[in-house]
Amino acid sequence: MAGTNVTVVEGDATRMPFPDQSFTGAVCFTMLHHVPSRQLQDRLLAETLRVLKPGAVFAGSDSKTSLRFRLFHLMDTCVTVDPGAFADRLSAAGFSDVTVGQNQYSFWFRARRPA
Repeated sequence: MAGTNVTVVEGDATRMPFPDQSFTGAVCFTMLHHVPSRQLQDRLLAETLRVLKPGAVFAGSDSKTSLRFRLFHLMDTCVTVDPGAFADRLSAAGFSDVTVGQNQYSFWFRARRPA
């Protein structure tokens, strides 16, 4: 990414190295199930809220569990997220305007840091 306006930072999403209210938005695509526990997933949600500016949106998606999905993740970290409970988890982290949708294979979400 040299020569662009992109900065790549490698780190732990449960302990982000950024000041409070640093970002105008955040996305999370097909990675929550790789966070090794529900507690750490919730810590990731809280950290995301912390680094977002008031009114900023957090959006993303992840896979739902299935036999094929589980087989694909043999010998891998795989802590699936229950889409039916995810809105409550986002709200508990402090997000508002929470929306969660799903189909047979995946779920998606959108939430906002309160203004």
